[in-house]
Amino acid sequence: MAGFLAAFRKNRTKIWVALVTLLLVFYLVVSFQRSILLLTDSNLTARAIGAAYLVLPVVGAWALIRELMFGARTEQMAKVLEAEGGLPVDELPRTPGGRIVREAADAEFEKYKAEAEAAPGDWRSWFRLSCAYDAAGDRKRARASMREAGRLFRGKVPA
Repeated sequence: MAGFLAAFRKNRTKIWVALVTLLLVFYLVVSFQRSILLLTDSNLTARAIGAAYLVLPVVGAWALIRELMFGARTEQMAKVLEAEGGLPVDELPRTPGGRIVREAADAEFEKYKAEAEAAPGDWRSWFRLSCAYDAAGDRKRARASMREAGRLFRGKVPA
């Protein structure tokens, strides 16, 4: 039992991602099935609703695949950085509630921003910049920086 709990703790995030993914896939399958039922109805309004409803599972499947690939690529990059000893160390001070002190995160951010500006073609600097954005509370820029890191990691160059 102790081995099971240790394995659960180690893979907790992956287990939750798998469960949420299964629920979303179930929802997408049911949505697709319902849209097909509406498309086969003799009522023209029902067919129109079925056609519109068909878009939902298609967009949902696209978004799910994109996010799973983003997560897998991020994990792969983190493993490479960890093996190289290049992961940023989280030593930022925290509030009693566990949040990172914003001023400390902003000061640390400048270091990673300068690193990314000095080496714009290095995925490692973009990965660390993404972590700095995340620590500073800017999730939108953190994801954009991580997507840039992933693009560089895969070896794609901008057009």
